[in-house]
Amino acid sequence: MDTNRAPGPWRITFDTNPDDCNLHCIMCEGHSKYADETHHSHRLMDIDVIRKTIEQMTPRGLREIIPSTMGEPLLYRYFDEIIELSSKYGIQINLTTNGTWPSLGPQKWAEKLCPVTSDIKISWNGASPKTQEYIMCGSDFSRRLDDLHTFIEVRDEIVASGGNHCCLTLQCTFMETNLDELEDIVRLAAELGIERVKGHHLWVHSPKMQHLDIRRSAESRSRWNTIVEKCRDVAEHSRLPYGKKVILDNFIPLPIEDNTIPAHWVCPFLGKEAWVNHEGRFDPCCAPDEQRQELGMFGYVTDNGGMEAIWGGVKYYSLLYGHMTHSLCKSCNMRRPEEGCGRD
Repeated sequence: MDTNRAPGPWRITFDTNPDDCNLHCIMCEGHSKYADETHHSHRLMDIDVIRKTIEQMTPRGLREIIPSTMGEPLLYRYFDEIIELSSKYGIQINLTTNGTWPSLGPQKWAEKLCPVTSDIKISWNGASPKTQEYIMCGSDFSRRLDDLHTFIEVRDEIVASGGNHCCLTLQCTFMETNLDELEDIVRLAAELGIERVKGHHLWVHSPKMQHLDIRRSAESRSRWNTIVEKCRDVAEHSRLPYGKKVILDNFIPLPIEDNTIPAHWVCPFLGKEAWVNHEGRFDPCCAPDEQRQELGMFGYVTDNGGMEAIWGGVKYYSLLYGHMTHSLCKSCNMRRPEEGCGRD
């Protein structure tokens, strides 16, 4: 056993309500037109799973939690209790939302979220109404933009009064549909005062999506690399209102002639972060559910010993040091150069 390993993950993602969403984004594992219909049962995490795991793991280095990145976490019926747990244990929430601000609207959600969050990632997949509304089916571009202005105003007022500085991020899924609009998304972030644009390449969870994958051919990878350089140039010259550059995360050139992830690129998650599915099952990463189960069964955080026992157990240790024997890990589009494995 490696005694140098952290006693626990610094961040845990809880799949709180993966089936609750008010949009049908085309890249979504559970809600898009490409989704397997078997994913549409009503899965809901018991708040006790979150409560007990936070209580156990905060003394072991837990600093952040992420409510579900599948579905819309602001629809989780126990979200207010997550905010209470964050305050009680002194940990921050890292949130990804589709930006529809359900029930409360952008102002009230900003007032609730900004004081307790480290980063709020707002899904944003087009610079034009046509592209944004095609990818994020059910979204109204004009309304989302107005809501974003409102949310930013509240965030900035909280910061100006000496409150918590919650970073704001535009979160993209890199795909053919929005490739040519990524530069304008970076410009939009700079104009709005949003500090970061972050994205990940599309997880292809259905053969029908293959044509959207930028990594699929030498020609598409070459076009991606050109866009990366253009986005970096935009970030350099289109500054935030206070002069800093917009941070670009995962805008990384790809090998053109070879469609394999370079062997020296590393996993940013193993030994650092953990996932818990709606039933309390420990998962080692954020790969689509059927694929990540190929990595093994590690147990449930509701079992005796909880996450601490799993994190320090032989099975997880074996995956940590042998994950590159798995085909999923070898081809994983989340691996990146080691110098790019910072805060996500």
